Amino acid sequence: MSDKLTPQQAAQLAVLETFPARFEQAHRLIEELAAQRTDPSLVARLCRVLEQTKAAANSIGETAMAETLGTMATLARRMGDQQMKVRGLREGLTGLKLNYSAAVRALRAG
Repeated sequence: MSDKLTPQQAAQLAVLETFPARFEQAHRLIEELAAQRTDPSLVARLCRVLEQTKAAANSIGETAMAETLGTMATLARRMGDQQMKVRGLREGLTGLKLNYSAAVRALRAG
């Protein structure tokens, strides 16, 4: 494991370190969405979190995470079966956490 990071890697790691808090916020909003009827302001907040995280992921070249976040934002905006939407968002969030762990490991490994 390399202890020295290049300035670019350090910047990427700094951006990645903001993701767990965003994932937690998205998780809370998804669970609120599961517990109640669709509230337009709740969906808007969730989409905002997902879009901001997508922009951050794109800025550091994490395209797989950005694509997943974009898909989740689209899913959140769509009308339809609430439980299917929530299930899809939960699965997307699980995938994001796996991609996040892999990205952090890759940066720290050098």
